[in-house]
Amino acid sequence: MAKKETIKSFVLRVDGETMSAIEKWAADEFRSTNGQLQWIISEALRKSGRLKKNKKKPIETKVEDDERSQ
Repeated sequence: MAKKETIKSFVLRVDGETMSAIEKWAADEFRSTNGQLQWIISEALRKSGRLKKNKKKPIETKVEDDERSQ
């Protein structure tokens, strides 16, 4: 039987300036703040080689798409 993916919750303390920047970035990417934080963490883990590669294509930002087309 396949393992069920578990979701864990935790409290994250972030200063106001950082939180405002994350909220603005999330809005720019049409994501929730929670979704943006998940994306930031996943990208950092993937880039550092600490996260197993999924078969699914990772979420990409508009900036990355624009850079590829140049």
